[in-house]
Amino acid sequence: MIQLIPFNRPCVVGGEEEYMQEAISRGKLSGKGPFGKKCSRWLEDQLGCERAFMTPSCTAALEMAALLTEAGPEGEVIMPSYTFVSTANAFALRGAAIRFVDVDEKTLNIDPEQIKQAITRRTKAIVVVHYAGVACEMDEIMKLAEEHGLWVIEDAAQALTSTYKGRPLGAIGHLSAFSFHETKNYTCGEGGALIINHAPLIERAEMIQEKGTNRAQFSRGMVDKYSWRDLGSSYVISELNTAYLYRQLQNIGQINKDRKKTWKAYAEGLEHVMALNNVEGPHIPDEAEHNAHMFYLKCRNHNERAELMDYLKKNDIVSVPHYVPLHSSHAGKKYGVFAGEDLYTTKDSERLVRLPLYYGMLEEDVRYVVKQIQLFYQV
Repeated sequence: MIQLIPFNRPCVVGGEEEYMQEAISRGKLSGKGPFGKKCSRWLEDQLGCERAFMTPSCTAALEMAALLTEAGPEGEVIMPSYTFVSTANAFALRGAAIRFVDVDEKTLNIDPEQIKQAITRRTKAIVVVHYAGVACEMDEIMKLAEEHGLWVIEDAAQALTSTYKGRPLGAIGHLSAFSFHETKNYTCGEGGALIINHAPLIERAEMIQEKGTNRAQFSRGMVDKYSWRDLGSSYVISELNTAYLYRQLQNIGQINKDRKKTWKAYAEGLEHVMALNNVEGPHIPDEAEHNAHMFYLKCRNHNERAELMDYLKKNDIVSVPHYVPLHSSHAGKKYGVFAGEDLYTTKDSERLVRLPLYYGMLEEDVRYVVKQIQLFYQV
């Protein structure tokens, strides 16, 4: 008998509790302990970045990026409207004006041509979001940024272990942010990381993470006392969280293999449904390698999506929509503006539904979800 199939289950590979107990026994829980340093080094090794700062969330990492790029009241930041609120909040908090642009119809990633049209003399930065762990067109975006002297921040919340032309996502822009929230492939409940790919930003990032002080220099014996030097906040993650996370990073290949098996089963099982009913699934460009973060369907319209979700719910399957475009929200209208024409953002947001996908999902559960969708579409 099939029990309720949830949309997500937080990843547990085994051994997380032992690492957390080890952290407790060492008596170092406040962050930047042995496990925090191991996680930073792992990211630095995998990405080839200049530095990796472990943070309490991806939101915190994005806020650090906003401070580092000095996106203040005189500046504008370009980003997709189809993203989570943290992407915009980080820069709105600093007083920057947000210029939302349309997404590519196939990938739901920011459209480089729309970025180009949205650049003004006030533009300070471009924030790209690798939706569903699928790479944006980074070559075009980095070229635009270089031509106009702009910062590029990768919101890679969903994209750890994904690549673009063989390069890890998060290692291409000047800065990037990852999430280790419980809904992500690799998790510690709440957590994130700020990645620095532009070395001159490292010293200031250290101060911003430590509440605006030069405490990091003090801990290395470079100064005899530390003091308030810059703006900052408490952007350090607990050692307990990084202990949990490090166990997952050690097993990242196992997690990827498991998730990709589920993703492939959806793609193959729903191929005829999509072909016969004008329903779309994820598009993976040739230059991109994804991490099976998400499998979604784009129904023909929002009414069909509502009917499908209701049908799945009645058959004990939890499916969920995704972002409400930020430019249509109360705060989005207050702190930003949509630049250009909204051809795909709203239309696709109203018809997209995400299917259950998590580490350890049973093959029989995947087959059941596929079967119910086939029955809904009478395929």
